[in-house]
Amino acid sequence: MKVSILLSTYNGEQFLAEQIESIREQTCSDWQLLIRDDGSKDATRSIIEDFCQKDSRIAFINRDSHENLGVIQSFYSLLKYEPADFYFFSDQDDVWLPDKLEMQLAQAADYDSSQPLLVYTDLKVVDQELNVLHESMIRTQSDHANTSLIQELTENTVTGGVSMINHALAQLWTGQEAHELLMHDWYLALLAAAFGRLVYLDRPSELYRQHANNVLGARTLRKRMKNWLHPHVLFDKYWKLIRASQTQARNLLSQPLTAENKEIIENFVTIMDVPFRERWRRLHHYHYRKNRAFHTFVFRTLILTKFAYKE
Repeated sequence: MKVSILLSTYNGEQFLAEQIESIREQTCSDWQLLIRDDGSKDATRSIIEDFCQKDSRIAFINRDSHENLGVIQSFYSLLKYEPADFYFFSDQDDVWLPDKLEMQLAQAADYDSSQPLLVYTDLKVVDQELNVLHESMIRTQSDHANTSLIQELTENTVTGGVSMINHALAQLWTGQEAHELLMHDWYLALLAAAFGRLVYLDRPSELYRQHANNVLGARTLRKRMKNWLHPHVLFDKYWKLIRASQTQARNLLSQPLTAENKEIIENFVTIMDVPFRERWRRLHHYHYRKNRAFHTFVFRTLILTKFAYKE
């Protein structure tokens, strides 16, 4: 069994060494770590080189290139680099708990390897010094974890750093031209839910570090208050997310979906193009929603009223 851990870095010198060490300390030791640097200007590349000299399981796959692709294309390149049975995605600033690999690989053994599979876990949200802020990111932010297509269409609960996919799922993404994705973890979750299995383990497998330079991060009270103090900005964000999730979901339509899943996706991506009565019917027939009641209320109200909607 071949296990590849995929790590994309960008100006990550502050926390990178700690994350790589947490990977090296895994209870499962049979793996390779493939690192692609996305054009760092700090000491990130030197840190990678040092670890490559210390551990033969670690490979710097673009040692001679400083090309900046962006996070999605960087991980896409890593996934295409060479085949493996299972792939784990790693961020540069978190810390993996020691049994992360072992736990997720054991879960994968329960499923048919020929079918697309994504296994993900909960996370502990921590501050810069790894003090725990929330024991469960899933319960704090999303109330529950998504495992079905209808849930994942409108709200993602899958974080890249706690995701493991099998080769069948990797082939689905690398075998198509997927345009305008919100994030690779969300799109892989959609592929898994639509064509195979999206599986959640109700245990944390990493410390999800929050700091000033996070590209993405946990929703905090400060972030929420900032949004509510500027309602025009908030509604603009809501609509951007709805549109982007529709655009992302359209990529699935190029795949051989079941009739049921194709209907669910087509009716979601075109919901703003139909009259009020049809929008109402689709919301109630397909149960398009968010994970929390309040967010579902806002989501459905915006779609029905088209408040602040821009054609």
